[in-house]
Amino acid sequence: MPGATRTIVINAPVEKVFDVITQYERYPEFLPEVKEIRTSNRQGNTVEVHYKVDVVKTVNYSIRVTEERPKRMAWSFIKGEVMKDNKGSWVLEPEGEGKTRATYTVEMALGALVPKAIVNALVDTSLPKMLDAFKRRAEGA
Repeated sequence: MPGATRTIVINAPVEKVFDVITQYERYPEFLPEVKEIRTSNRQGNTVEVHYKVDVVKTVNYSIRVTEERPKRMAWSFIKGEVMKDNKGSWVLEPEGEGKTRATYTVEMALGALVPKAIVNALVDTSLPKMLDAFKRRAEGA
């Protein structure tokens, strides 16, 4: 399954970065491709997150997130259009002086009819832009 891992350093403490990452309903405020998000079935540290995103076309999908405050957030695929699987995580580590080393990992399997160019664009273009958006949000919020 194609995947990617990227690490960035964010000038904000781990707890603040974790809060930005887990405030799912606020993603449309700073991630332009995210058109709508809703959560459901929260039980303890797990929650289902339902996305409507616009990447080349509008896609709906749902993931089950497990939160391990404040160091890690991981997800697994429930269902979706175009996708066959989507799993990944954020791992947050203190970097000293109120900074956080954030490592984002994603593995995604898309339908057979999805061109490889779209998969590559998601990893090479969208992923760095998304990480920069989270960084700006955590540093400025």
